[in-house]
Amino acid sequence: MRLSPRGVFWLKVVLHVVFLLPALYLVALVMTDNAGGDPVQYIIHYTGMGAINSLLATLLISPIAKHFKLAALMQTRRLVGLYVFAYALLHIVAFISLDLLFAWGLLFEEVIKRPYILVGAAALMIVTLLALTSPNKIKRKMGKQWQPLHNWIYVVALLAPIHFYWSVKSEIIEPSIYIALFVGLLLYRRVSIKKWLMPKR
Repeated sequence: MRLSPRGVFWLKVVLHVVFLLPALYLVALVMTDNAGGDPVQYIIHYTGMGAINSLLATLLISPIAKHFKLAALMQTRRLVGLYVFAYALLHIVAFISLDLLFAWGLLFEEVIKRPYILVGAAALMIVTLLALTSPNKIKRKMGKQWQPLHNWIYVVALLAPIHFYWSVKSEIIEPSIYIALFVGLLLYRRVSIKKWLMPKR
């Protein structure tokens, strides 16, 4: 089964719609006062789930492409990866602006008091670096250094579900499922991860 260039184009259009609709739905909920009893926490959680689901989708592309022999599907990884960054950025912006009201001193207190914020911040910094270096022009300039840098997505795949798990107060079933899914996807890539961590001299 092969995808033509036209097929890849329309697949990207569909992916844009799929990832933009949840954001538009959130806006509609907020505008109509249907964002739950605590809209601030609802927005923060919603955007965080958008980031973690986008990350899961990014890591699923390679196994699906290999299993169904859809090499062209790999051309969508950057697009989906940028939505990981977009939702993660919305997540932290919502937390700082709506929850902390831009009280930067309070932010540092929260980081010390709640280590999961530090874990999430570390994941965001990595995702930001990957997003900034994702354009093909930068990829060509970086040469062989590009792939080792973008292998840090594996670290994000550990940090993001841990951040989710630590952030919940009682309901741990959902974050536990995400941890299992990400661990499974990392085990699938164990050979690539081993080569990245222990390159041949």
